[in-house]
Amino acid sequence: MTEHPAQPRRPHYTEQDLQREVTELETRSVTAARIFDLRRIIGGLFVLYGVIVTITGITDSQAAIDKAEGVNINLWTGIGMLLLGIFFLAWLKLRPTPPAPPAQEPQEEPPAR
Repeated sequence: MTEHPAQPRRPHYTEQDLQREVTELETRSVTAARIFDLRRIIGGLFVLYGVIVTITGITDSQAAIDKAEGVNINLWTGIGMLLLGIFFLAWLKLRPTPPAPPAQEPQEEPPAR
């Protein structure tokens, strides 16, 4: 007789185990959604670049300002970027990502008579 290799036993999951795992995954998903909210990323980048461009505008030479027809374009652009970045971050603070709706517990059926 030929022997068949023993198939690995699959772990047996109860309904409570599956429900607990689903709840954990939903919690992780909500946390990831809050961390990677686009308002945070866009606001942070605009603030960072706004600081850099504003510093460049403050330290610009007169020749660079004359090149832009007398307008300190780096300074004004940097200030605009800072304001836009602060707007996005304030929006995130004032209207945070709403939490996921709570998972509904499965209702138990009454025992059959």
